[in-house]
Amino acid sequence: MSDHDEQSANRLRKELPDEVPASSAEPRAAESQAAEPRAAKAPAAGAPVEEQPERRSDPEPGLTGRQRLFKGLWPPRLTRAQLIVAVLLFGLGFGLAVQVASNSDSDGALRGARQEDLVRILDELDDRTQRLEDEKQGLEKQRDELENSSDQAEEARKQTLEKERQLGVLAGTVAAQGPGITVTIEDTKGAVEADMLLDAIQELRAAGAEAIQVNGVRVVAGTYLTDSDESVSVDGNKINAPYRFQVIGKPQDLEPALNIPGGVVQTLEKEQATVTVERSSKIVVDALRAVKRPDYARSSSQ
Repeated sequence: MSDHDEQSANRLRKELPDEVPASSAEPRAAESQAAEPRAAKAPAAGAPVEEQPERRSDPEPGLTGRQRLFKGLWPPRLTRAQLIVAVLLFGLGFGLAVQVASNSDSDGALRGARQEDLVRILDELDDRTQRLEDEKQGLEKQRDELENSSDQAEEARKQTLEKERQLGVLAGTVAAQGPGITVTIEDTKGAVEADMLLDAIQELRAAGAEAIQVNGVRVVAGTYLTDSDESVSVDGNKINAPYRFQVIGKPQDLEPALNIPGGVVQTLEKEQATVTVERSSKIVVDALRAVKRPDYARSSSQ
């Protein structure tokens, strides 16, 4: 080799780095490969950095799904809104329960009734509806007569006199007669009290009774009944058994009203009293009440 070639080889050795052993070169290559992905994943300058979701470790990995659900629900964590809703729901439920209970109590007497008794009650309700309809038609007829009559003053006077007679019957100031029933209550045990007789009067009124007389005492709107020793007093007049009701009205409505299931007759029979009802085409109610002028009430037309 010439001198010129040796100088070129020496210059090359000085420029090249020293040879590195293979064992030490491999880790450096691995480090460079691991750095490349990190460099690739590093965000560029100015680019938004995406937040990596944080992994939550299960605090109690041994619990099942049902146990975790129970633990989330108990103990309860009530808010004010939830408490208000709970109170409102409780009030609504309580109201519905009371309504259902009241309806059950009112219908209890009819659940055990026989079919013929239910038919009788239905007929009585139909008769009451018909009476109200007839009364409505009568009032409308009077109105039309007043509007169409040529002598309205004379027509008004006739209707006033007729109304006065009707009010006299209701007030007990005039005698009355007509079809109706006679009710006799035998009380050998002395168990019949004033409230039982009052129930009978109220039931007869609801069935359309227009005039009632009990043992010679006229029953009017202000009549009151009280217990007096072993008897009953009507408006302060003492009456004794047997109690005899003379009632003017439609017999087909009055008698069934007393015999409805759980009604007056059944209540009195439970007290070992005997009730007899007789229909008649003519009942006379002649017991009168004195005309009493009200102490405070005055006609609005005066």
